[in-house]
Amino acid sequence: MYAKQLSVFIENREGRLEQVLEVLKNCNVNILSLSLADTSDYGLLRLIVDKPETGYNYLTENGFSAILTDLIIVKIPHKPGSLQNLLKFLSKSNINVEYMYGLTISGEEASVAMKVNDFEATRKIFDNLGVEQMLSDDIMKLNN
Repeated sequence: MYAKQLSVFIENREGRLEQVLEVLKNCNVNILSLSLADTSDYGLLRLIVDKPETGYNYLTENGFSAILTDLIIVKIPHKPGSLQNLLKFLSKSNINVEYMYGLTISGEEASVAMKVNDFEATRKIFDNLGVEQMLSDDIMKLNN
C-alpha cells in the first residue's frame, strides 16, 4: 500500500481554489501538504490529506473533477546530495520520476513525495537501501 494523493483539476479563476478548500474543511479533511501548478486555463492541485477517500468523495459530490493517485513518500537526510544519491539508484534501474515535491523539513530529515513509473521496483530499491517510506496509515497518524 502506498500513500494516496488527492488531485483536483480546477479552473484558473478567482475563488476556485478557496472553494476546493472549503469543501475539504466542511468534511473535516486536513491538508498536510499541497502543490499547485497552473496554465492560463486550469490548475492542478495535488494534495496530501489525512483522509484522501473522504476528500475525493466530497469533492466529486460537489462537482469537482478529482482523482486519487498512488505516491511514494520517503524520508531523506537533510543535507546536500541526499536526494541526488537516492535518485541515482532509480535512474540506474530505468525508473522514471514523473513528478515530485517536498513535504516537510524536520530537524535532520526531509520528506519528499514522488510519482514514479514503477512503484514496486522503486519500493524494493528503497527497502534495500533502508530508506524510510511513509504509507497512507502513517500519514493519517500525522493528524493525531
